[in-house]
Amino acid sequence: MKASELDYDLPSELIAQHPAVTRDASRLLVYERATGVVRHRAFADLPDEAGGALVVVNDTRVVPARIRIERPRGEVLLVERLDGDLWEGLARPTRRLRPGRSYGPVELIEHLGEGRWRLRLTGEPAGETPLPPYITELLADPGRYQTVYAQESGSAAAPTAGLHFTPELLARLDVERVTLHVGLDTFRPLAVEDLDDHVLHGERYSAPAWPRIAAAPRVLAVGTTTVRVLETLARGAPLEGRTDLFVTPGFEFRRADALVTNFHLPRSTLLALVMAFAGVEETRRLYRLAVEERYRFYSFGDAMLII
Repeated sequence: MKASELDYDLPSELIAQHPAVTRDASRLLVYERATGVVRHRAFADLPDEAGGALVVVNDTRVVPARIRIERPRGEVLLVERLDGDLWEGLARPTRRLRPGRSYGPVELIEHLGEGRWRLRLTGEPAGETPLPPYITELLADPGRYQTVYAQESGSAAAPTAGLHFTPELLARLDVERVTLHVGLDTFRPLAVEDLDDHVLHGERYSAPAWPRIAAAPRVLAVGTTTVRVLETLARGAPLEGRTDLFVTPGFEFRRADALVTNFHLPRSTLLALVMAFAGVEETRRLYRLAVEERYRFYSFGDAMLII
């Protein structure tokens, strides 16, 4: 698959700058793969559409990972804790930064290429919420960039399909949890034209609930990160480890039977996964429809349910 096949036109005003007033008030585009039928619902209607499926969520917690630096003016984004006070992160402006130098609480140790650094952090992360660059408005409540079921800290970005859930909505569903700490692989844009040339560095996961998930008659995965964990385990991986699974069209899904997902950026690995699940042309049609119907896109936007 070529990266250009992941392009689509999106009016900038449809990029959501803030979350819905209440989490489950976002809209939900429902697509039935077997019939091609589309329904326009509210996210609060998810239990009516889930068909009794076991709903699997990613319970990772976002780290306050964006650390501003003054000289030179820039920032460090913590991506993954390696061991103790050692982290991998992204830093800019990379060309003006030097290994062995400290910038606030961050000591840069080694440049790994492409803006990635091995670094040492003094203390625990105490930066800002790492909102994506396309969100330009201030977030009044940083808690809205966490899911209500977030537990173990470790993510550099939120598993955004889960941001729509409320405790009351969860209580109406049969839910299990897995953990995948969202890192560079999930949010890094494609920098190559041929997807076969895109290299994944891997992200940490754990899934002690896998035996119940594996035995469920039907599983609804909440988010692309959850899908990657389930499909990694369905291929015989251990209950805890790292996954570099890259899902593109032609992939054989063995455990995810339905998918809740937000609307993703062009030329992203996330959009490639959705196309693998729903079909390339079907996904393009659904995205065109979402634009026509004025759905809100990206992290704080609306959601789609593919069944």
